[in-house]
Amino acid sequence: KTKYSKLIFRKSDTVPGELHQMVQESFLTLREHNCFFQDLVRIKGKDFLTPVSRILIGNPGCTYKYLNTRLFTVPWPTEGYDIKYCSPQIHDACKALMRLNDYFHFEAVKALQGQNLFETKEIKATTVIDREQGSVSKDQSSVCVPEDDKSLKDRTSYNLTLLNYMDPLQMLYLKQEPYFGMGSMAVSWHHDENLVERSTVAVYNYSCEDSAIQESKEQELKGRDPAVWHVGLKVAWDIETPGLAVPLHQGDIYLMLDDLNMTHQHCVLAGLSPRFSSTHRVADSSRGTLEYILGQCELALQNLQTDSDSMAWSLKSLEAAVVKQVEEIHNEVEFEWLRQFWFQGKRYLKFTDWWLKPMAKLEEFWRKLEIMTSLALSEVRKEQQIEEQRNETISCFLPLLKERQKLRKEWTAR
Repeated sequence: KTKYSKLIFRKSDTVPGELHQMVQESFLTLREHNCFFQDLVRIKGKDFLTPVSRILIGNPGCTYKYLNTRLFTVPWPTEGYDIKYCSPQIHDACKALMRLNDYFHFEAVKALQGQNLFETKEIKATTVIDREQGSVSKDQSSVCVPEDDKSLKDRTSYNLTLLNYMDPLQMLYLKQEPYFGMGSMAVSWHHDENLVERSTVAVYNYSCEDSAIQESKEQELKGRDPAVWHVGLKVAWDIETPGLAVPLHQGDIYLMLDDLNMTHQHCVLAGLSPRFSSTHRVADSSRGTLEYILGQCELALQNLQTDSDSMAWSLKSLEAAVVKQVEEIHNEVEFEWLRQFWFQGKRYLKFTDWWLKPMAKLEEFWRKLEIMTSLALSEVRKEQQIEEQRNETISCFLPLLKERQKLRKEWTAR
């Protein structure tokens, strides 16, 4: 109750039956269409294929980055966007997950409001006891500041869901949980990355349970049942406090409220049957949306001009700060967007061609950024350049060019 108070777990019978049916059908549809993919992630300079297969579904133009891999959302049917799906079944699956997203938003707001109310009562009760003992501190009354609706909405307005699928019987090897003897792990201990601070994570579990699970229930077991999927939680960087392993059955949901994702780590403990999950997040979209990167490109291209007579390109400014900003954006477009997208092949075309136009636009911007690099190099080489200004430009410019060269070699090798 004290160490894991911000974990809210609910059995499947608390979720509307119609929603269960829609969501579970959508998982099976996506599997039938081969829409789950293992990601090639980079850890400490080495590439690994994830044991879990995934797909990201969410707001159009949104992305989510984890372990140096950027995933691009398959857009769910959002009002005001023209999204053409490859089949009506894919459309219906994305729509069902959008419905689940709305449900989780409503439930997360309720859960946080309940938690805030509980904490307010706790603090008031403590204050009364302290007053009776004559030891109330001056700032006690300001400890609990009621949270406004906007803050609650911001931390529960999920902009995407990362769907996971794994059949443990297809895996040759799964790591064992190292601290508490919890058994085989589908996903090792981690914090979810790239999220809005103190935002809630909401998870829907669908394990395809069968007779093998029922049989294991009849046996006398100590500890967790290895046939059943579990979510594991532990206090971050602490193996003295006992870990928690919560069994997950078909249709169960759980919420990690407030700062739980930062103060604790979680893992997923494999059962015997195949399992899907839909993990809804408030991804930090400050640098991760299509709108953002297109804006950055427009900003960089403000330094490019065309001569009205000769139609030749030239740079408006050679100030070191301006050149540096343009080259930083150049690297961001190439390595955070274009290479990340095409590296994953044509996986998104199984769903929709929505990303193709934006990527073509980004490639066009990138070509102009390449021209701007050439122009800057030409200007730096000119002898009439003041040496001090030239040196300043080169010292800003060179590290970014070296970085670009290094990253191009890395991506080519991958």
